Formats: sequence, C-alpha cells, structure tokens
Amino acid sequence: MQALNALKEILIGAIPTFILLWILYLYISKVFYRPLEETLRKRREDTAGLRLTAEAAVAEAETKTASYQAALRSAQSEVYRVQEQERQRALEERAEVVRQARARAEQLIATARQQIHQEAEAAKATLGAEAEQLAASITRAILRPAALAAPAGRSETAP
Repeated sequence: MQALNALKEILIGAIPTFILLWILYLYISKVFYRPLEETLRKRREDTAGLRLTAEAAVAEAETKTASYQAALRSAQSEVYRVQEQERQRALEERAEVVRQARARAEQLIATARQQIHQEAEAAKATLGAEAEQLAASITRAILRPAALAAPAGRSETAP
C-alpha cells in the first residue's frame, strides 16, 4: 500500500507537469506548427500551380517545335523541289545546246563533204584537161623528133 500511496503522490505531482506539457503542446501547435503547416500548404499549392504552368508551357513549346519542324521540312522539300526543277531545266538546256552543236557540226560536215566533192570533181576535170594537154604534148614531142629525123634519113639514103 505504501507503494500505491507513493505512486499516488507521484501521479498527483505529475498532473501539473502533464497540464503544463499539454498547454505547451497546444501553444507550440498553434504558434509554430499551424503557421508552418499553412506556409508549407501554400508552398505546395504554388509549386503545384507552377508545375502545371510549366508543364503547359512545355507542352506548348513542344507543339510549336513540332509545327516549326514541320514547316522546316516543308520548306526543305520545297527547296529540294525547286533545285530539282532547276537541275532538270539546266540538263534540258545543256541537251538543247548539245543538239544544236551537233546539228551545226553535221551541217558543217555536210557542207565540207559537198565542198570536197566539188573540189574533187573540179580537180578531176582539171587533171583530165591537163592530162589531155600533156598527152598531146607528149605525143607531139614523140612524133616531132621522128618526123624531123625521117626526112633527114630519107635524104641520106636516097643519094
């Protein structure tokens, strides 16, 4: 029983401490924890709001990036198409220049062949005329000494 009385006295002596601790707990909760919790709650809300805003901005940036990339691809394909058209046009112009040069060369060759043929015919005619004149002069040259020699020979054999 003495232990119970001692325990009773300890508990009675602890009641004011318990009450003081409870008051201290309520005071600290009200003065420190409640404002701290309110500040943390506001911070979480602000952070969540900023996170949502940032996510929306990122999504918008990704959308704009995708549209810019699509526009860039479109512009590049247009540039490639124009380059291909210019290349085709240049090839066609080159082919036309080559065709014209070939036509001029063929015309020059035809003209040169005709001129060579005409010169050959003229040379044949000139050679033919010169050959006749040369043959006539050779014939005269051969026959003249014989004609000159024949009358002198007759007169030598006759006396």
